[in-house]
Amino acid sequence: MAEQIIISNNALSREQRYVELLPQIKSLLSGETDLIANLANLAAALKESMGFFWVGFYLIKGEELVLGPFQGPVACTRIGKGKGVCGTAWMKGSTIIVEDVDLFPGHIACSSSSRSEIVVPAFRNGEVFLVLDVDSVHLSDFNAVDEKYLGEIIKLIEVL
Repeated sequence: MAEQIIISNNALSREQRYVELLPQIKSLLSGETDLIANLANLAAALKESMGFFWVGFYLIKGEELVLGPFQGPVACTRIGKGKGVCGTAWMKGSTIIVEDVDLFPGHIACSSSSRSEIVVPAFRNGEVFLVLDVDSVHLSDFNAVDEKYLGEIIKLIEVL
């Protein structure tokens, strides 16, 4: 039986919400070996507990990022390497935080409601194999706290 995920509690700081969520995520992943099932549950857990606008994964297939499990409005299906925030994070192999997506050169506007974004790559065998993309309807909504905890979640994915 799946564990109940805490719904966003805005009385807590974002860091406190991540701290509460991490053990739940570890429990969700425990014993499940299917990557897609785990990514689907992670997207739902992050969206529900953190209240983000859009949370999803793009998996590398050839020379493109292809949409994987996500929660939120309809998304872009394929993104080229180096294109948009996701493709740039893949190309650079590092997390990218964008305070205002309208100011990011080459931003791909999958939704006009998205205002800021964080993209965190996951590695296997020294290569990026997917990226976690999180969007907010607020400007400058992501910071070092998000980078730290989303990075911890990515580390859990990397060993699946």
